[in-house]
Amino acid sequence: MLVVDEQDSPLSPTNVLNCHTKRQLELAQLLIPYGLKIESVADDELIPGSFFGEREAGLKKQTLYLRKDTPLHSALHEAGHYICMDPLRREQLDTDTQGGFDEENGVCYLQILMSDLLRDVGKNRMMQDMDNWGYTFRLGNAKTWFEQDSDDARQWLCYHKIIDSKQNITLQLRDN
Repeated sequence: MLVVDEQDSPLSPTNVLNCHTKRQLELAQLLIPYGLKIESVADDELIPGSFFGEREAGLKKQTLYLRKDTPLHSALHEAGHYICMDPLRREQLDTDTQGGFDEENGVCYLQILMSDLLRDVGKNRMMQDMDNWGYTFRLGNAKTWFEQDSDDARQWLCYHKIIDSKQNITLQLRDN
């Protein structure tokens, strides 16, 4: 018998964590230092600012739009783009983050680090969800990439002062 926490939306067929109400509140607290706000979207509504549509997180200016069925990895990924983009793009942000290759790698790395700050999530679960959803990495999966092939992403995040040399999140937005 499948038992689903009544606080959570059922897991998707790809078996990823979703942004149920309590998780949205936890995310909102995590994102306060960045000036990023969460707006909850009704279950039957389209998600504003969603580049990929369906249940994927949406992003417009400083607002992250989520439904209860939005995958947590999607919320952290879009939040990561907001944190990692330069101020001009952030100011004009509407749906398409327009990030380059280095930023995309940085965002993936950051979302894994940020997952450790969420109750009952952590790096391993985030990497599993990324694999289940279909993220692709040169070495085959998120964990191997994170542990063996992500030096460029870590260095990019350090250069932009988003993390420090010990991989601690600085709670600062990219400023250049």
